[in-house]
Amino acid sequence: MAGSSHGHGHTPAAWTGVIISFIGFCVAGAFMVMAQPVGFWAGMVLILLGAVVGGIMRAMGLGQPKQAPLKMTAAPVVTREPATAES
Repeated sequence: MAGSSHGHGHTPAAWTGVIISFIGFCVAGAFMVMAQPVGFWAGMVLILLGAVVGGIMRAMGLGQPKQAPLKMTAAPVVTREPATAES
């Protein structure tokens, strides 16, 4: 499993989407504390905008390239006979 996430998220599309969404979370949180519903919903729109921008950038080729699915092959099973004690 550790080898399957090589390069995961290290693309311009991922960074841009996350940064925009993070700014949206900060804006929504600040306006929620200040009890300003309009600012809160503006932050929520920024969060969705981050997802949309990241998706568009991925469609433009700036995201992680798709890999072909792995094919399962039958590997030979190697068994060892138990060691016997010689007397």
